[in-house]
Amino acid sequence: MSTFFDDWPTFAQIGLVVFLLALSGFFSMSETSMLASNRHRLRAMASSGHSGAALAARLIKRIDSLLSVLLISNNLINTILPILVTSLALHLFGNSGFVLSIATLGIALLIIVFSEITPKVIGAAFPEKIASHVGWFILPLIYLLSPLLWLINNFVSGLMHLLGLQNKPDTSAMSTEELKSLVLETNHFVSNHHRKILLNLFNLENISVDDVMTPRSKIEILDLSRPIEEVIRQLETCYHNKLPVCTSDLAHITGILSVRKALSLLGNANLDYRDFYELLSDPYFIPSGTPVLQQMQFFQDNQQRLSLVVDEYGEVLGLVTFEDIVEELIGEFTTSFSNLSNEPQWLDDGTYVATGDTNLRDLNRLLNLTLPLNGPKTLNGLLLEELEAIPEHDVSIKVAGIVMEIVQFNEQGVKTVRLHRPLTVSK
Repeated sequence: MSTFFDDWPTFAQIGLVVFLLALSGFFSMSETSMLASNRHRLRAMASSGHSGAALAARLIKRIDSLLSVLLISNNLINTILPILVTSLALHLFGNSGFVLSIATLGIALLIIVFSEITPKVIGAAFPEKIASHVGWFILPLIYLLSPLLWLINNFVSGLMHLLGLQNKPDTSAMSTEELKSLVLETNHFVSNHHRKILLNLFNLENISVDDVMTPRSKIEILDLSRPIEEVIRQLETCYHNKLPVCTSDLAHITGILSVRKALSLLGNANLDYRDFYELLSDPYFIPSGTPVLQQMQFFQDNQQRLSLVVDEYGEVLGLVTFEDIVEELIGEFTTSFSNLSNEPQWLDDGTYVATGDTNLRDLNRLLNLTLPLNGPKTLNGLLLEELEAIPEHDVSIKVAGIVMEIVQFNEQGVKTVRLHRPLTVSK
């Protein structure tokens, strides 16, 4: 081969070396871009009509054939290049050991820089963009070298079988944690608000209705045993769409009243309690601990927007609405935010005052804290669990890295707490 190559003009010899060097770099870049490409992104590009991305996705599914073609081609070229360069150096500078050493060192440096490192860095920097174009050049090679590929792949498969290794099928399904990581890495493409919504959607799997419900002590109930004037006044000042209704016993809910329909009756001079009873719909009771996603599906299937959460004894613990679940996804949009203001109100001295019945999830979201959520749902419950008793005097305690100072309390529990902002939390 060297004799045939020596008969070529010098510029043709140099041109062939440069061409093979570039071709080797092309195969290295193609290999890196194919392996580094995001398969889901390629599928999205293919769905939008990018034929090159569709071809790249198809080639990646045949990873054994793809790697075989690229590695065979690249190694074949890298084997030929030193021979050609050595022949060219001897032809130009004569036959000597020094020339051979310089030629060997030079071609090794050229292969490392221009056939390996540089192409692979480029391929890793723009994987999908390159992979969606190089597939058109690789596909003909796969068909051309198919007999050789069949022989090599079968030999490799047999060798793996002898070593007790199994070639696992391609599984492109992503776990929840991988999806979360993917969402967190989309800060250049998705706004912070939308990214938080996606992350909240994943978190719904671990949330029950107890985490989002309105506690029983905060539920506004319409008592139809009161004078009709008080009932009308409550309806006129109510800002809820639906109200649980009872008769004398606040613990026994008899129905759900649509406030809008009830308001349409207020102009009737002969208005009577029976008119309100006719508008009542049956209350829906759900057990404590029901997953939020399951409850959302229930609301959709039954075209309901409100359910009452009960414990194992049938006692009402709270009320959950469809809006409560939506707010867990997209954030607060109602006129109230539990007992908290709509914006963080850290004082200049780095403190914040909250009531004991404040929901821990709301407090975490509002003040960017990390209070534990796997136990009590309220600040009072968390402190009582930590103290293991109702405090008899003002005390301070550190929970999850946050110093809490109990300001007010009574025989039933903690009423007011002053939180001190951790150093890691911004104003």
